[in-house]
Amino acid sequence: MTELVPPLLTGLGVTLQLTVGGAVFGVVTALIAGLSRISLIAPVRWLAASYIEVFRGTSALVQLFWFYFVLPLFGFSLDAKVVGIVVLGLNAGAYGAEVVRGAILAVSKGQWEAAVSLNLSRWTTMRRVILPQAVPAMLPPAGNLLIELLKNTALVSLITITDLTFSAQILRAETLKTAEIFSLVLLMYFAAAMVIALLIRLLERWLARAQGRTSDYQELA
Repeated sequence: MTELVPPLLTGLGVTLQLTVGGAVFGVVTALIAGLSRISLIAPVRWLAASYIEVFRGTSALVQLFWFYFVLPLFGFSLDAKVVGIVVLGLNAGAYGAEVVRGAILAVSKGQWEAAVSLNLSRWTTMRRVILPQAVPAMLPPAGNLLIELLKNTALVSLITITDLTFSAQILRAETLKTAEIFSLVLLMYFAAAMVIALLIRLLERWLARAQGRTSDYQELA
């Protein structure tokens, strides 16, 4: 078993790189698309809706194949790891955009009205009033999406990236220790998912305390 762990850890490192890169790309994409879905400009709403429906309505595996094998036919050749990060991020961002939109729309209309009465611009209202209240509601579903993104990284083994799953397949072919290898892989994925869930819970608690301190300050003021 000790001989099996080092190559699997190397593959796990690649998987975590893809997860972190895809998560960062996905968060940015989700915020942009989610805000665009409630834009006052109709073409912006339509463009965001089209992106969301395309990436939610098609297979992540087919998306990977399209970006890796089809884009070069049009003169756009990307490194396999870049393709993995971009596709995983776009896929997660499409689902995350609806989380962002739903959390924003869940904020009381009275908050918008109060901001208008203070003569705040729409952007300032969103940044200073709406988003701080919407973010806590986004975290639980965002955590689920991050774990789903982690699991989807297994698909990148099909575009030549030596991630945890691909490393396990190579090791199994060399040693024929199928049960031992995939049991270790199962534990590694589970441990990584638990770390993500723990980080999300810690972030939720931190935001709850920060909002509590803000409320106390407002009451004193």
